Amino acid sequence: MENGTEPVYSHNVIEFVAVANEYCKYAEHASELKGDEMLRIMQRIMPLMYLKASLLPALEPVFDDGNEKFVTETDWQRIHDNLRQKLGTANDFTAEISDVLDDSGIPVPVTLSENISDIYQDMKDFILLYQTGTKEVMNDAIWECRMNFETLWGPKLINSLKAIHSFLYSGKDIEDADKKNDKEEARDKDEWFISKRQKDFRGD
Repeated sequence: MENGTEPVYSHNVIEFVAVANEYCKYAEHASELKGDEMLRIMQRIMPLMYLKASLLPALEPVFDDGNEKFVTETDWQRIHDNLRQKLGTANDFTAEISDVLDDSGIPVPVTLSENISDIYQDMKDFILLYQTGTKEVMNDAIWECRMNFETLWGPKLINSLKAIHSFLYSGKDIEDADKKNDKEEARDKDEWFISKRQKDFRGD
């Protein structure tokens, strides 16, 4: 507690709320941004959000029941689809942190759009609970957010930031994922056609 201030109104909490709100704002307006703009925004806001989350006070929950959830599956899907479209070929990456290893211990492919949307869901639910102004609800929102930071969205944020860093400094441009798939499919067909003609010529 800072100078007698209630923990839910502490400086660290207020700063985290501000950063989380900015994160949600950009995620919700992804359709209005270019892919590279979105990556650079996330590159700057994610480290700040990680720092501020690490400074959240350690509180105990007041209520036995879980916190109310506001973000629906439809909301999540809309954010995800907008991000997937904008991020294109920057979307896919392979995570290297243990919580995304498969049963054989091999890193599994994940996407930025999924991670950013998952983090958005936690942040938006937290913000809406915090904005109720009810201290007990605000307390439990902070408690859950800190807990999920430690075990769920914190690792996803780290993985995403590493992928964003790698892509931004790779010198690559974002391509539309659907167009890339079309090109690869056309190339595969061309290679198959050439191979077939060569076999026909040899009499195979």
